[in-house]
Amino acid sequence: MNKLSDTTLRNLKATDKPQKKFDGGGLYILITPAGGKLWQMAYRFEGKPRTLSFGSYPAVSLKMARQKREEAKEQLAEGRDPGAQKRAAKAAVRAETENAFEVIAREWFNKKSSVWVPKHSSKIIARLENDIFPIIGGKEISSITAPEILEALQRIEARGAIETAHRALQDCGQIFRYAIATGRAKRDPAADLRGALVPVKKRHFPTITEPAAIGELLRDIGDYSGNKTIKFALQILPYVFLRSFELRGGEWSEIDSEAKEWKIPAERMKKKEQPHIVPLCSQVLTLLEDLRTYTGHTKFLFPGAWSSSKTITDMALLNALRRMGYDRETMTIHGFRSMASTLLNEQGYNCDWIERQLAHGERDSVRAAYNYAQYLPERRRMMQEWANYLDKLRAGKDGQSTEPPPVAEGNESGNVLTFPGRR
Repeated sequence: MNKLSDTTLRNLKATDKPQKKFDGGGLYILITPAGGKLWQMAYRFEGKPRTLSFGSYPAVSLKMARQKREEAKEQLAEGRDPGAQKRAAKAAVRAETENAFEVIAREWFNKKSSVWVPKHSSKIIARLENDIFPIIGGKEISSITAPEILEALQRIEARGAIETAHRALQDCGQIFRYAIATGRAKRDPAADLRGALVPVKKRHFPTITEPAAIGELLRDIGDYSGNKTIKFALQILPYVFLRSFELRGGEWSEIDSEAKEWKIPAERMKKKEQPHIVPLCSQVLTLLEDLRTYTGHTKFLFPGAWSSSKTITDMALLNALRRMGYDRETMTIHGFRSMASTLLNEQGYNCDWIERQLAHGERDSVRAAYNYAQYLPERRRMMQEWANYLDKLRAGKDGQSTEPPPVAEGNESGNVLTFPGRR
């Protein structure tokens, strides 16, 4: 297909039917029977065909139209609908007051996003820009009613994104409460929508908890013949209880081999509230020593295959599991955390030790800032015992001990903690 040129555009003539002349990447110029030359872009979002308008030629030049096309493609790559972005931008322009919902929402977002991980931030702003701003973004926030919010949420429900609708409702509630706190609204109409949405089906992360099946999984990982960095990541994952992004983003500077600890800074954790310490069992230390020969010259433990400045992806780990024969109903990357939690609780380890090692959020943010090292001696022993248990399963043994877990005589705070059972 020949790309358009200014000479071609100037010479285009109207006919009795609309004509389309394509430039590539979905961009084309529509020549109307009346002689208008309109820039448009065809694209798909969530599997549906969409059209985006960029203005008319020559007011919008060929160079400008191509630039707008590239901007739209970047938004699509980020999971955002460029058409919704454009409508939201127009709504913001139409807003005649500083108290428009979108203005306050963006103010709220800018304040909150500084403590969120980028992935979480991008999901929130995409929900607002794609689904909420086009409906209520330009409205004065104190005038917005529950039915107006519901209209936006029901559009999300209509495409089957039930969980997204509930999360969007939570976002709206936080924005309205922020507006109340800053004196720009008196009440939260989103609170009136409790029970108005289709319930979310509780999602469980598929995992494997049957000892023999765990042993088989570990042997399959050991036999994996794909990318070595991916293999190392999957070998280390069962031992460390980390979320996928926490593991994948690991840096060599975080590894303290002498202290036998992986010290993850707060900004890399889910809620960015506190750092996290992973006691490293002897098995992981050996794996890291071997891994260093492959990636020790880079910043990351698990650099990407095409660029050492980026890490491996969650999909790369997941695809490796799929190639081993584990489908989405059998095992997930998050499933390794569920596996450890389930079995350690069943084996009688103290639930507080397990929750701290899983880095589950502390409700009290002040306590959260100081509790990252809590139960560290107990966790260190638990992690090594867990690693030894996994090795028995990998070796084809049942891994079951005839004796209960040892009694903890105390911790660094002087509190007595005992097995088995939950406290």
